[in-house]
Amino acid sequence: MAKNIFSLAFLTACLLVITGQAQAAGSGIEKAAVDRLRTSMSYLGGLKTFSLETHSTIEVVLHSGQKIQFDNSINAEVQRPDKFHAIRLGDLLDQEFFYDGKSLTLVDENAGYHATVEAPDTLEGMLDFARDSLDIVAPAGDFIHANAFEILMEGVTSAFVVGSSFVEGEVCDHLAFSAPDTDWQIWIQQGEMPLPRRIVITSRDVINAPQYTVHIHDWDLKPDLSATKFRFDEHQDTTAIEFITLGADGN
Repeated sequence: MAKNIFSLAFLTACLLVITGQAQAAGSGIEKAAVDRLRTSMSYLGGLKTFSLETHSTIEVVLHSGQKIQFDNSINAEVQRPDKFHAIRLGDLLDQEFFYDGKSLTLVDENAGYHATVEAPDTLEGMLDFARDSLDIVAPAGDFIHANAFEILMEGVTSAFVVGSSFVEGEVCDHLAFSAPDTDWQIWIQQGEMPLPRRIVITSRDVINAPQYTVHIHDWDLKPDLSATKFRFDEHQDTTAIEFITLGADGN
């Protein structure tokens, strides 16, 4: 019992120290945190080809206030400037994305449908088009966009370095950011390859502040990607339907 009490007291003391440091650091935008995020996103933006896998958990808050978690995984492949393929499998939906520099196709094989639309001729153009016109956020889109740093920093009012920690077997810099209604954290691998390894987004404008957690693993910076990887097979056994596009007001 005495050992357990000592352990609890030690853990409480550590949490108080960490909380105090975070409160002191969280009062403004710390240059070191911003610079580290910029370095990571610039590094990703400079990669011509890469692939990654993620495992994520999203929390949904019921009317009772209880939180329910749903998981999904993503395998994404990028070839700049105009190729993208991703598979998203999970509790809530299964989807496959194809972008070949000319068209974007979204496939739901379980439902038996696919939709294809003409898309801009750059990866960034496609990502913006999918979000703004189709209300679709491509898997890992926040990281693969060439302007990822500007996108992530939009509205940020607080930024600081929490410290170092191990994520996916790598020593990472733990950074914390805050924007109106949203807090988010990111863990960036130390060393010559500043790859993001985890991100946690907390929605403070929703009751009980649900979180969205993404673990990023199996980075491959020299994947063997063929052109056929990014093209949808029209002979696939699914029925073609049309995307519902948003109006100028986003509706």
